Amino acid sequence: MKSLSEILALAPVVPVLIIEDLAQAVPLARALVAGGLYALEVTLRTPAALACIERIAGEVEGCEVGAGTVLNRHMLDAVEKAGARFAVSPGLIESHSFTDSEVPLLPGIATATELMAGLALGYDHFKLFPANIVGGTGALKAFASPFAQAKFCPTGGVTLANAPDYLAQPNVVCVGGSWVAPSDAVKDGDWRRIEDLAREASRLA
Repeated sequence: MKSLSEILALAPVVPVLIIEDLAQAVPLARALVAGGLYALEVTLRTPAALACIERIAGEVEGCEVGAGTVLNRHMLDAVEKAGARFAVSPGLIESHSFTDSEVPLLPGIATATELMAGLALGYDHFKLFPANIVGGTGALKAFASPFAQAKFCPTGGVTLANAPDYLAQPNVVCVGGSWVAPSDAVKDGDWRRIEDLAREASRLA
């Protein structure tokens, strides 16, 4: 299993996916991978999410599928069983119950206090969330000097237009975004459009 740092470094954008229909999971993932985005976050916001992770993990070559919206240890254990290669949480749980899993976790933080708590737990990669509300690039610049060891994947309000500003920050490894898989394109099965959006995003590095 790749380390979290290796997974996040695969491409400049990690697609954040809400998949309603299990039948869409594999073609969606294949389109994103074909476009050059290899780490995918399937959020646990739909009844089909765990099955989608399992299908993608088993059928999509070259893909590191992760689980988003992981809120507790029970969910972390479930995504590990489904085959997730990494997990993402919108916040930070100040407990070592998350740090002993085989699945590496990207915890969310919004403040310096949360960042310090995460570093104390042994994390060094964080999701800045919701990035556009908690300070965006300004927050990242402020964190850079006192927390030089911390690396970030800003998510929340990140778009094709502002992603380059985030990626220009030296403490940003990648960004998380949903624009590469628009809901209408997924619903219509427009995998060519999604592949084109992914290819455009993959060139942001």
